[in-house]
Amino acid sequence: MNRILAQARIELIQITRDRMSLILILALPVILLIVIGSAINLKVSHLPIVIQDFDGSGTSREFADAFRASDSLYVVSWPTDRGPEDALLLNKARAALVIPSHFERDLLRRGGAPVQLLADGSDSNTAALVAGYVTSIVSAYNQSHGRAQDAAPVRAETRLWYNPGLDSKKYSGPGAYVLNLSLFAPLLASLAMAKESETKTILQVYVSNISAHQFLLGKVLAFTVVSLAESLPMLVTLKVYFGMSFAGDPTPFIVGTVLYAFCIAAFGVMAGAAIPVRALATQVVSIGGFLLTFLLSGLVFPVDNIPWQLRWISNFVWAKHYIAVVRDAFLQGGGWRSTWLEIVIIAVTGLVFYAIAWKTLRPMQVSA
Repeated sequence: MNRILAQARIELIQITRDRMSLILILALPVILLIVIGSAINLKVSHLPIVIQDFDGSGTSREFADAFRASDSLYVVSWPTDRGPEDALLLNKARAALVIPSHFERDLLRRGGAPVQLLADGSDSNTAALVAGYVTSIVSAYNQSHGRAQDAAPVRAETRLWYNPGLDSKKYSGPGAYVLNLSLFAPLLASLAMAKESETKTILQVYVSNISAHQFLLGKVLAFTVVSLAESLPMLVTLKVYFGMSFAGDPTPFIVGTVLYAFCIAAFGVMAGAAIPVRALATQVVSIGGFLLTFLLSGLVFPVDNIPWQLRWISNFVWAKHYIAVVRDAFLQGGGWRSTWLEIVIIAVTGLVFYAIAWKTLRPMQVSA
């Protein structure tokens, strides 16, 4: 045990003496957390829309004013003698609402009048949002004029749980936290491990009486501490900037964070041990720590939206399971009954990484 602690102490001393390493651990993750967490916004606002009113009546103008009062949309002026397709083609608007002639007459006589919505489908996500916003505004207009019961005798009342304000920061903040935690600590671990081989200092380990287990555990312990130290300022940022706090029992999050710190430290050490070239080792860590986390972990969009040909890969992405733990801790508060399996998978994944690193170094170890 003393040898493991001594090896970890050596690594931590080297890190604290390197200012660039300290910046990577403490400052840069917080900056990127704020930037990425703020940039990922799933709730689009102030989308430009064109309204062409061919009726010109008081009722049609009142109906158009309901869209002008919306915070999600803003109405762009567009002449009625130009086709609405031109507004979409010239990127002047993301959608066009066409109010036909005799709108007021049909509304009074028949009790209903159709309007047409043209949405720019080149961006499918924005088109779906525009359609949803327009539907909500039309429903609110109908309710305010007492037409909702006639048009829809069965009406669903929606209640949003966990994030009733649909604040995108509360969704993207935990994901950005996991992304930064998954990148920097294993990156430093892989650099430190690969540097041992490039500079040939690892030969001193081979001829010493320290075992492969003691050497690797010392490395993993050091960068586990680094990961936990990196998480602290980011958690403060989640509290202060993103306005997030624990929704329930924090112990699953604490245990999951410690195990995840061990997992990513073991991943970085494994990459550095298996690939004794710093440039290649960092590329592997970048793919695992950033690319897979960003695309296949559910950070930005649900895993169910990934094509089934690639969806199965997400089960092996360790960040996917930790994101579930973090979001449960800060949003849902389900506790152990919701996250115990994810925590077990994180622990098993870390042990697999450690076993691969040990198997890589063990044949090169000289027996004492």
